[in-house]
Amino acid sequence: MCRPAYAARPHCGPRWGASQPLTQFDHHHFPGFSHGSGMGVRRPLRFLAWKLQLDDAQVKQVAAILDQLKIERAQAEVDDRRAISLLAEAAEGEAFDRVKADEAAALRTKSADVVQRKVVESVERLHALLSAEQRGRLAYLLRTGTLVM
Repeated sequence: MCRPAYAARPHCGPRWGASQPLTQFDHHHFPGFSHGSGMGVRRPLRFLAWKLQLDDAQVKQVAAILDQLKIERAQAEVDDRRAISLLAEAAEGEAFDRVKADEAAALRTKSADVVQRKVVESVERLHALLSAEQRGRLAYLLRTGTLVM
């Protein structure tokens, strides 16, 4: 007898109490959706190419846009670790070092601002690249939370 693929893995399969098994879109291994990556999807380029029906030239340009956004987010993670270190240094002394704590807060604020500006720039570049129909699909993905920038 043939068993479903999820039967061998207890963490996969239908939800408890569900009368129907999961579809590919409900399943947590579906490659289009993520549980916490920066862009809101595991493979944002493939996902956007599929959902927006991008042509080859558009895919190349979207790849460059997403790569720049990824670099900016990685830098923000480095800045966050630096800020945490500064906060730890502020707390470890005999007296609380308010200057270091303020420096950590400023670093986090600056880093978040840079990332948000890059997100806006990325969406602006996507807007210029897409057709009216594709822009409508992109707006839908953003509105519904399917794509999180």
